[in-house]
Amino acid sequence: MSAPAMHVCRACQEVITDPADAVAVAHELGNSGPGWTVWAHAEHAADVGLIDPDLLRIMLRIWAAES
Repeated sequence: MSAPAMHVCRACQEVITDPADAVAVAHELGNSGPGWTVWAHAEHAADVGLIDPDLLRIMLRIWAAES
């Protein structure tokens, strides 16, 4: 029998001890591989500030062109 997966809340950076309290708020892509799921406590799910990956990609190109 395997141990249950441990998740860390993206908002408060604490371990989510109750699996029923864990909420998947996003999935971040990796450079190689499938990436990972971003988790938060149910009460912190709305507090997680996520950057739109398309906006980030565009802004990185603009910033690179300016320098």
